[in-house]
Amino acid sequence: QVQLVESGGGLVQAGGSLTLSCAASGSIFSINRMGWYRQAPGKQRELVAVLTSGGIPNYADSVKGRFTISRDNAKNSAWLQMNSLKPEDTADYSCYALLKTGAGTGRYLEVWGQGTLVTVST
Repeated sequence: QVQLVESGGGLVQAGGSLTLSCAASGSIFSINRMGWYRQAPGKQRELVAVLTSGGIPNYADSVKGRFTISRDNAKNSAWLQMNSLKPEDTADYSCYALLKTGAGTGRYLEVWGQGTLVTVST
């Protein structure tokens, strides 16, 4: 069984910074993509940032230039540095991974964390 555990959410004033962490544990063979999605109240879940195992990032247009994603493949971990936060960044942020388990012979699985709340005040 694979788990994603997030940390780092909280309350911050507009213009401030937060760093989210995500660590994957369990019988992991390899992680293809790892990153974050978010869901604000009354809105659909959206991509924030995802990083491939080869180091290629994909950011939502709304966070480009403000957020930076990084990962350590050896530690099955990823981080999201969020700077210049805005009230519209307020949401529940969920870690996401596309990975293979065990011996790596099966198909890729999508795994989600429990979510961490980020609240940006004016």
